[in-house]
Amino acid sequence: MPLNIDVQQILLHWMNLAILAGGLYFLLYKPVKQFMEKREAYYRGLEETAAGKLEEAEQARLAYQAKLDGADAEIREARAKAQQAAQQAADSQIAQAQEQAQQIVTKARAEAEQSRERALRESQRELRELAAAAAMKLASKPGTDPFDQFLNLAEGGKAHEGR
Repeated sequence: MPLNIDVQQILLHWMNLAILAGGLYFLLYKPVKQFMEKREAYYRGLEETAAGKLEEAEQARLAYQAKLDGADAEIREARAKAQQAAQQAADSQIAQAQEQAQQIVTKARAEAEQSRERALRESQRELRELAAAAAMKLASKPGTDPFDQFLNLAEGGKAHEGR
């Protein structure tokens, strides 16, 4: 054997190395690999759970947003109905006020017309009474023309009013 190399020793070392590698593989590598796979599965499960919960949260947010939009639409609709009702009430009150005003104006015109007719009748009655009184006075004075007496009385009344 040149160089003092013993093939048997090399083969024993190789066998030692193989046994050591096999033992380490079964004792360390395999349990560490299983531990790492479990850990990876655990974190993958956590990630999937978190993604699922995130998706649920997003769906819930969208549902709440839709409900909020629906509520906003209902509020706008209710506000529009309230404004419409208020406008109708105001229009109704205006119409009633206009109707009352028209009734008041009609009543006032009727009363004014009645008052005017009553004043006209009364003045005509007074004129008749005055004319009758004047005629009586003229007729009661003998010797003068009744028409001249009436004219004299009428002129005297004007002269009397002017004082």
